[in-house]
Amino acid sequence: MRGRLFFAGVYGSAIALWCASCAFMPGSGPESFDIRAGQVNDPNHLPYALVKITPQVVDILAQNAPRLTAAFADRRMASEIRFGIGDVVGVTIFEAAAGGLFIPAEAGVRPGNFIALPNQQVDSSGNISVPYAGSIHAKGRTPVEVQQAIVDAIKNRAIEPQVVVSLIDQRTSLISVLGEVNTPARFPASMTGEHILDAITRAGGPKGQGFDTWVMLEREGRRATVPFGALVYEPANNVYVHANDTIYVYREPQTFIIFGAGAGASATSSAALTGGSPIGLSAAGGQAQINFDAWRLSLAEALAKGGGMSDLQADPSSVFLYRGETRQLASKLGVDIARFVDGPIIPLIYEINFRDPAAYFLASRVQMRNKDVIYIANSLAVESAKVFEYLTLMVNTVNAPITAATNAYVLKAAINGTFPTGAAVAAAP
Repeated sequence: MRGRLFFAGVYGSAIALWCASCAFMPGSGPESFDIRAGQVNDPNHLPYALVKITPQVVDILAQNAPRLTAAFADRRMASEIRFGIGDVVGVTIFEAAAGGLFIPAEAGVRPGNFIALPNQQVDSSGNISVPYAGSIHAKGRTPVEVQQAIVDAIKNRAIEPQVVVSLIDQRTSLISVLGEVNTPARFPASMTGEHILDAITRAGGPKGQGFDTWVMLEREGRRATVPFGALVYEPANNVYVHANDTIYVYREPQTFIIFGAGAGASATSSAALTGGSPIGLSAAGGQAQINFDAWRLSLAEALAKGGGMSDLQADPSSVFLYRGETRQLASKLGVDIARFVDGPIIPLIYEINFRDPAAYFLASRVQMRNKDVIYIANSLAVESAKVFEYLTLMVNTVNAPITAATNAYVLKAAINGTFPTGAAVAAAP
């Protein structure tokens, strides 16, 4: 009867330990069923959404990858250079015959009846001054438009006038390239048009190898940032630059963090399954921050760089990718964004099941982003082994004083020359 009660107590203790194991057992992160359960009903917990990685999800993520064309959809070449305040302008006026407004009568009829006015800056009012025409507005106009304005002003006094207006010194239609380039500079925009890579080349090119280099384009208050590699390998991102654009090149190594049951972790499960020391259970070595060392990295490649999944510890069906997404993208993924009331970024946890052979194809298409977090959950077998190992430890701890007392009684009897029977030993205090 006592034996039955003892085993019943042990069994009950095991069940209690199993039920409470997630609360006090050592581990490198949450249990997979806790993640799938979603946010607990506690205002102090951060809400998140769980999204399973499917072919449709992969396609949506690919369509919404960071691109310059998302912010600057107009990929056409910049329009003509227009004059601005401070630009130096040259004006040359031609007349068809001598004796007109600018060509004296004694000059005779000859080719090249013209007069070149002194170069002048566009003043603070945006005007230039032309004799007999007065102030001609130049700011915001192209050379052809200024030419026509001058002709209209003097055509009733000059003999069939023609005008050539040229930009002598371009001081307003400039492009700035700053940051991690060899020769940061501010230079005039090309009238023939140039792409963002052309502008970076004019500034000497990036200092680094490029895979950890980022490029930010700012135009009229809008900004967009992409990896430098995206400009090289995805030509759609290599947009035309416009006058007064600012290009900022900087270096920031892309990294991701991996937690949980990676193959780089210590042999936790082997210690648990073989009844080893519980010290091995908490000696997790699979947590790491890892550099991309490439301009982009897939989820499959990231897992490989982290050592893969532990064959003795990981649950392949419970691999999670933590990332913040914009509200617009989260909505496209089918997330109910109405319950996320704060901020433009929604915490998402992507789930992928590597017990499905097709998941490896999906993982090779999911692109990692800077500061992503990968978590590999333990298998339930490992968690069970932890519980029973601790149960064994507790039973051994309780039995140790009893065993010591029994051994002392047997030793004392042996010294006295008497050898107790099994019943006597069991009845010993």
